[in-house]
Amino acid sequence: MAHIVVFTRNTPDTAAKVEVGANGAVTWGTAQLVLNPWDEYSVTEAVLQRDAHKGKATVISIGGEAHVDALKQALAIGMDEAIRIESNAEHDALTFAKLAAAAIRKLGDVSLVIFGKEFVDSNSDAHIYMTARKLGWNAIGAVSKILALDFAAQHIKVERMIEEGKQVLSTRLPCVISVLKDINEPKSPSFIGIRKASKATIPVWTAAELGVSLGAPSVQISAYRNLPVRSGTCQIIEGSSDQEKAEKLIDILLKEKAL
Repeated sequence: MAHIVVFTRNTPDTAAKVEVGANGAVTWGTAQLVLNPWDEYSVTEAVLQRDAHKGKATVISIGGEAHVDALKQALAIGMDEAIRIESNAEHDALTFAKLAAAAIRKLGDVSLVIFGKEFVDSNSDAHIYMTARKLGWNAIGAVSKILALDFAAQHIKVERMIEEGKQVLSTRLPCVISVLKDINEPKSPSFIGIRKASKATIPVWTAAELGVSLGAPSVQISAYRNLPVRSGTCQIIEGSSDQEKAEKLIDILLKEKAL
């Protein structure tokens, strides 16, 4: 059976305004947490491929209880089941990868793992490729279209965006991919899906249950800081003609040794 897994989490709403303390430290304050925007596409793609191949779609989040809402939204969109892995190291890509790979091994029959392009609160995608590395699977990033997917033959063919245009490539399953906005039109939660998600019991796995020994996170975010405020002046060059204005501009640039 085709089994697809998506990893997601709650992130601050991208439209939210951060709060800046007197010392310049930035916090999200009371900003609403939402499903990581890039994961709207990965969840939708998992549901679409699950339906097309009559398989199963599981969504997993690594972190605290704050991420339950993201899991329930994914269930409301159409994912079959959700799992939360308890961890306080969600911003540590290495720890994330260890837990993610262990969870996939525990599930046992996973053929495809789909990530969104990145987590917007960290602007990072390192966890995607580190997870693939821990599994020993191939990874393909920036996928804009799945051209062919054959679980029986263990084969996937995708189109991905590169700087010069588009690239088509194939690899064997199981594998890990990350998807862009071009992949689909995100599905909205249905009324039935919302009711199902509200009643869902989400199991919690621990690192110990997964056989993962965790020390202190190798990466910890201590604070966010605003960029320093930049100041400047604007000088309007006046003159009776364009030539006069140009001559004045040249004089100013020469005086400032900009030419």
